Amino acid sequence: MFRFLRTMLKLPKPWLVWIGVMVIMNLVAPFLFLDTLEAKVVLATFMLGVVLQTAIFSARGFVRLLGLGHSAWIPLVIWLWTRLDLISPGSSTGYWLIGVMAVNTVSLVIDVTDVIRYINGDRTPQLEI
Repeated sequence: MFRFLRTMLKLPKPWLVWIGVMVIMNLVAPFLFLDTLEAKVVLATFMLGVVLQTAIFSARGFVRLLGLGHSAWIPLVIWLWTRLDLISPGSSTGYWLIGVMAVNTVSLVIDVTDVIRYINGDRTPQLEI
């Protein structure tokens, strides 16, 4: 996992900022709402993604297939959407959930594009290990 993280730090700064936003929304912020089921599920899903991406990285390197590591975010975003009615309107929890859904949805668009490119033959590692 540390090799994966060290390699990821070679990304251009805008991508590092984007990864930072995803980490804040999916790993750091949930601790502010840990009394909610949603925060626990977001944390668990994030950790699953770390495991999947680390496994893909170990097998293939830093390739576009890493987008599959966020595949669990598809049901997560859908499930969070169904939970919005259970959260008080205008609450910090509600704003956080909307933020998580927005960030993860944008990430999924990027990930789906990357995986499709990989399937279509773009298998060159994006970064050297």
